Amino acid sequence: MLRFMARRLVLLIPVAIGILLVTFLIVRLIPGDPCVAMLGERATPTKCEEFKERYGLNDNVFVQFVRYIGNMAQGDFGESIRFSRPVSDIIAERLPMTIELTLFAMLFSTTVGIFLGIISALKPNSFTDTVTMVVANVGVSMPVFWLGLMLAYFFALVMKDTPFFIPPSGRLGASVTLVNLAKEWGLTELTGIPKFAVYFLSNSAIANSIITGNWATLKDALWHLILPSVAVGTIPLAIIARMTRSTLVEVMQQDYVRTARAKGVKERNVVSGHAMSNVMIPVITIIGIETGALLSGAVLTETVFALPGVGTMLVQSILSRDYPVVQGFTLIIAVIFVLINLFVDVSYAYLDPRVRLE
Repeated sequence: MLRFMARRLVLLIPVAIGILLVTFLIVRLIPGDPCVAMLGERATPTKCEEFKERYGLNDNVFVQFVRYIGNMAQGDFGESIRFSRPVSDIIAERLPMTIELTLFAMLFSTTVGIFLGIISALKPNSFTDTVTMVVANVGVSMPVFWLGLMLAYFFALVMKDTPFFIPPSGRLGASVTLVNLAKEWGLTELTGIPKFAVYFLSNSAIANSIITGNWATLKDALWHLILPSVAVGTIPLAIIARMTRSTLVEVMQQDYVRTARAKGVKERNVVSGHAMSNVMIPVITIIGIETGALLSGAVLTETVFALPGVGTMLVQSILSRDYPVVQGFTLIIAVIFVLINLFVDVSYAYLDPRVRLE
């Protein structure tokens, strides 16, 4: 198992380089000049020449790519053309929000989706099964932006001044602020923790509040995550429910399940101890795919709920031809996606003894 994981991690290097190369070429094939996109009417030939010289855009694409790979090897993601800031700082600001949203959305969709799939599969073609699958189909069909607006309207306006009120937008309340761990705690100087990691933790509302012991901030951050997590998690929930249902119906007809029943094993133990281990293999695959997709940024959800995440930043960077930001976020998302796939493969070995033997 360790050899398998080490081999996958080594293969991550050429995968990352390939993704960087494809992204590097694609963003430069997009019509438009970054100088014109940034300077607008002030984009005179002289200023554009200075602009391209400053950001190394005068060199051919191969030279730019080699230089970028060299900088990446030293942990330098470059400087944003639009913001004139290190790309690593922008990633550390935006990525925590997307990770928090993804984790809670997948926690909601996985828990509810598997539960609905199980109760539907145990009574196939019944009224319960029909209602559950109708709910799943509605979940897949509803546009995220519409569902987000309806959730915000109901819980923020209809339920205003009631215990069921939920904030409709934003990451934190207006009066809540996060502690700057680098400045106020001096983590980089005291412990030698990399600046990126400290800045990342500072911008993660949940991690920041846990580290500082600020439970009021933690409660506020979790409260603000409820509506966006439900909105963006509805589609994965429906897919997981349908996958769980179809797989469990098939597995419950297998010989080893009938044998377990014949031996007098309780139905609950038959489902949880015998059937679910096989059911979870395709379900975990779906969970891994959906998690990676959400980590690339939920643009509509972030827009509806005014969340500073990866999706909106990527769209803005593409429109403004901010090459370093697009490349930096793409690389980080690709690495996370590969690690998620690695976790999914390892979970196969845990669930299926045949994979362990291989």
